[in-house]
Amino acid sequence: MASSERPPIDGWSPPGATARKAILDRSHSVAIVGASSNPARASNFVATYLLSSSAEFDVYLVNPRESEILGEPVYATLAELPVAPDIVDVFRRNDDLPAIAEESIAVGAGAFWVQLGLWSDDAARMASRAGLDVVMDRCLKIEHARFHGGLHLAGFDTGVISSTR
Repeated sequence: MASSERPPIDGWSPPGATARKAILDRSHSVAIVGASSNPARASNFVATYLLSSSAEFDVYLVNPRESEILGEPVYATLAELPVAPDIVDVFRRNDDLPAIAEESIAVGAGAFWVQLGLWSDDAARMASRAGLDVVMDRCLKIEHARFHGGLHLAGFDTGVISSTR
């Protein structure tokens, strides 16, 4: 079920395009929880995009099993970051989302953003009640590209993936 088809959760419902754009426009830092050094992983693709010149964010990578990804230092937890991130972008299993929402609240994050295919009523309820903006089942890279000119007629033209043989 797409995020736009899901029912509201105790006063929270998925934000529309204008609200998602506003979150991105006012944000300066993104913590990617579940960042991977594997270039085939979505989190690596999103990190590559956010670290590029097309996105103007301070990017913090979070994964307790990594020390460096894409030449950037990796933090074991959100609590170890040098800043409270404006957006916590999550690439973890649905079962992990409530705990990551709690950690996001504890560090003073501004938004709890959960990637495509992920959804947790409990995490959304918790983060929303704590005052965080909540976006679930949406790709931050796709949303940023949609609102800031990174999508082209042919699709996601970032130069990272090519169909050239």
